[in-house]
Amino acid sequence: MHDTRLLKKDIHSKLQHSKRGPAWTKESKNTCRIKDKMTGGSCPKDNVSEKQDESVQSMKRIKLKQNLKSQYNEAKRTNKSSESWITKEGKVHKSQAIALEIKHDRLKNCKLLVEKAIKLKKIFTIFGPYPVIRQCLRNRGWLEKKMPKPPKSLQKKEKIIFMENDLDDGAGDSDGCDSDDKTGDEKDLSDDPDNIHDIVSRLLKNEMPYFLWTNGVDGQNLQKDQIFNHFLGAGSFTTKAGLCVNLRNFQWFNGVNPDSFFPRCYRIAVEDEKQSFIEDFRLTAARSILKWVVELKKTNDGLQKDQENREMTSKSSMKEAFQRHPHKKGGVVSVTLIETALRACEEYLNTMDHKDIDVSLDTPPAVTEKRWEETIQQYYKVIHEGATIQNWNIYAELCENMLQQLQKVNAQLKIEGMCNIWIVKPGAQSRGRGITCMNRLEQIMKLVYGHPTLITDGKWVVQKYIEHPLLIYGTKFDMRQWFLVTDWNPVTIWFYKDCYLRFSTQAFSLENLDASIHLCNNSIQKYYVASSSRHPLVPKDNMWSSNQFKEYLNKSGFTNTWEDIISPGMKKAIINTMQIMQDLVKPRKNSFELYGADFLLGEDFKPWLIEINCSPTMSASTPVTATLCSNVQEDTIKVVIDRKFEKTCDTGQFELLYKQNTTNIPLYLGINLLVEGSGIKKPPMFTQRSNSSGMHNISQVSQNVQKPIAAKVHYRQNSLNCDGDQSANTENTKNKDASKLINPITISVLVDPVQLFQHKHWTPSMI
Repeated sequence: MHDTRLLKKDIHSKLQHSKRGPAWTKESKNTCRIKDKMTGGSCPKDNVSEKQDESVQSMKRIKLKQNLKSQYNEAKRTNKSSESWITKEGKVHKSQAIALEIKHDRLKNCKLLVEKAIKLKKIFTIFGPYPVIRQCLRNRGWLEKKMPKPPKSLQKKEKIIFMENDLDDGAGDSDGCDSDDKTGDEKDLSDDPDNIHDIVSRLLKNEMPYFLWTNGVDGQNLQKDQIFNHFLGAGSFTTKAGLCVNLRNFQWFNGVNPDSFFPRCYRIAVEDEKQSFIEDFRLTAARSILKWVVELKKTNDGLQKDQENREMTSKSSMKEAFQRHPHKKGGVVSVTLIETALRACEEYLNTMDHKDIDVSLDTPPAVTEKRWEETIQQYYKVIHEGATIQNWNIYAELCENMLQQLQKVNAQLKIEGMCNIWIVKPGAQSRGRGITCMNRLEQIMKLVYGHPTLITDGKWVVQKYIEHPLLIYGTKFDMRQWFLVTDWNPVTIWFYKDCYLRFSTQAFSLENLDASIHLCNNSIQKYYVASSSRHPLVPKDNMWSSNQFKEYLNKSGFTNTWEDIISPGMKKAIINTMQIMQDLVKPRKNSFELYGADFLLGEDFKPWLIEINCSPTMSASTPVTATLCSNVQEDTIKVVIDRKFEKTCDTGQFELLYKQNTTNIPLYLGINLLVEGSGIKKPPMFTQRSNSSGMHNISQVSQNVQKPIAAKVHYRQNSLNCDGDQSANTENTKNKDASKLINPITISVLVDPVQLFQHKHWTPSMI
């Protein structure tokens, strides 16, 4: 209160002083007048008019009032009006002494928090809109070192650098990340009225963060104790081209065919794979012709069993057969189309059974290039334009037998359908952008090779479309499944028990290839309005949680389908994919990464892996994602942070899916130079000879051993029995006699083993 009174008095005196005008006293004015009279001049103050003097004083008073008013408004905006002063001119802001005292206490507390965080290494930095991660770390005593938002040009450059470091075998591209386009910090929703987080961040500006969560920042120059949410080299499976290339090598490692869980895929801009795709498109068309014949036969046979409609059998069978593919132009195609399809499929079976090994390279193919062009055009007329094939029933049984043989070698025969639809994906886009569905070969080639800049990148990918997906209320959907990798050596995978379904806004149809029907990405479907023809039970926000899907399966009579087929299928596909990618990703002990895998279910509930995304989007676009995305982020922190200090802690909905067995590698102790041998049998006793002849034979033995060998020889008198006259025989006779005389003689040898081995008369007993 005393300080308040003094400050009020000071302000009041300033206001009164401003009313009195400039520092002219009566004494100074009188002095000026006296000097004026004495010198005959005039006082300078008298030359200033009275109005001008008053205007100057009023301007100063107005300026002071404005300053005091602005100070009061500023204090009011910052909620610091615990005490205010009222003067004659208006309000002023609260006591500076109290404000300084509050700031001092706040700064002191922040310094204590910073010192503790530095000691415990609990400093984190987050790039991007991840408020849940930020709040989870703060709840565990971590402090944030905020980074300034970089300009857009720098953001783009950092993202390019990250992707270049993430390439593998030229297959990396930027479509692997599914994160939101927004960068920088999202609005902090935590309660921080005193700006504690900003003060702490300023105090930590020179400290190193020990936890980094980014959505595309280079992580090569990291310290060992820094936790990072990315692995280098993950582009080998988080990009469309990378997953396409590397999964082909899977069967060479563990014998599992990737075609059993991943639809066929080709990099069409690569010349070799372009030709493979053309052959695949043609063979798929040939198989589609066989399916068309078999389907027509089944429909015809089913109607023949109906006695009530026996007279209308032929008409109704044709009507039912073309119900899914109505007539557009009609017409009749020659039966040679079926014959060509059968020859092509038979050649394919011979290739799969390796029966083409002994076939000469000069042997022409079963179907010529010209005939293929004609066959593809006839195929379009039958499947897409509603034409029929003459005398098709003659080959019905052959077509059915051929399809049974193809089913044994082609795991994707059921999902192919008859329309030969392929998804064309540009590698430079993400989140479903630029993806189109096509069913004509020439259109696909025109689309890809009509963009020369994209061809040089080699990033165009075509993948077989699943034409018989599982539908819910007649609507297509896909599934986003999260999994977490915490180590690559050994491979450690955590599977999230909850996932969500994404519906399209339109009812499913193969007659219309629009993206609103066939692409279920929320980033695409949010721009479309739900069709009035879609079933009313399909959710309006186009999303279901996995629990809602389980309830739907139970009500539909598929009680244990999720536990027996869907969930095990997704787990198996994830494990198989991660195993093949282990050698392509750079392991780092303090790194982890959360991935989002997209699955599509077939009519038999079998899950098919479509793609894997790094940095999956965590935006709360719907009530379903608002709950699940928040939970998966919080559970990720439990696995990465909490479990690091307590192995038995709660991991939320994450379950340990797979951990690779570690093998103990024996220590290397060097080369073992031990040489083992066996002794020579003692020769029979001979007649005793003179010592001189024995000495002669011993000298011959010592001459056969090279000079570096130092030998000390001891004799036994009764052991020598060699004729001295035999010394003039051949070299072989000498060696033979020498070997007989070695055994009874004890020789101590100091010799290099390598030199001893090289000696032409070496025997194990020499050692």
